[in-house]
Amino acid sequence: MNILYKIYQIFIAFPVMIIITIITAFEVGIGTTIGNGHYWGYYPGRWWAKVIMRAFLLPVKVEGSEHLESDQSYVFVANHQGIFDVFLIYGYLGRNFKWMMKYQLGKIPFVGYACRKSHQIFVDKRGPKKIQKTYETAREILQEGYSVTVFPEGARSFTGHMGKFRKGAFALANELQLPVVPLTINGSFDVLPRTRGFINLIDWHPLSLTIHQPIYPVGQGPENVDATMRQAYESVMSALTPEYQGYVENPDQ
Repeated sequence: MNILYKIYQIFIAFPVMIIITIITAFEVGIGTTIGNGHYWGYYPGRWWAKVIMRAFLLPVKVEGSEHLESDQSYVFVANHQGIFDVFLIYGYLGRNFKWMMKYQLGKIPFVGYACRKSHQIFVDKRGPKKIQKTYETAREILQEGYSVTVFPEGARSFTGHMGKFRKGAFALANELQLPVVPLTINGSFDVLPRTRGFINLIDWHPLSLTIHQPIYPVGQGPENVDATMRQAYESVMSALTPEYQGYVENPDQ
């Protein structure tokens, strides 16, 4: 079965992923040029992610969607087990949002183009002005009524365990007095560990996305930032499978 799945990936899943990525990039580029950027910046990407997950025959389970209100902006924060985190959240969170992502991702062929055209938020830390520009962009998106999604660890895990959270997303939520929603991802590390790289074939494994209850601000200031970050971290950790429970230092942080 494992050999058959690898053959299937080579001749079906990967070609489908390449083709759908190219089509989606052009669709986003054209759509955002002539139409509503928020629509074309989200829905084609959502279906792109779902097609990829289905092409690789990966089952997905989502829990906690009932915790979200339709007319509320959120700052979503998730653990970062691997590349398939992106497909899982984009395809199955069910909210129109913008990614806060490393600026280096803008250089990926087709994907980077689509991200730039759809006004995803590139986190650029090469100087105070660039950092401020990142937060100004995120602030504008949230004030328009949309949400943002962040991996507060800042990098994929090498072990499947969680590293530490950085404060940026929580400071943004504190400033705008918005709720933070923790997301727990399971299975992505088992599908494709970071140490193997994306050019290798993946392993079949179910994935799950747990949407926790929103954490609403209690006051405003450093104490609220620290309390929200701590509570979010504990929520994400609580739903991890036992083998990935516990903090493990990530040298990439």
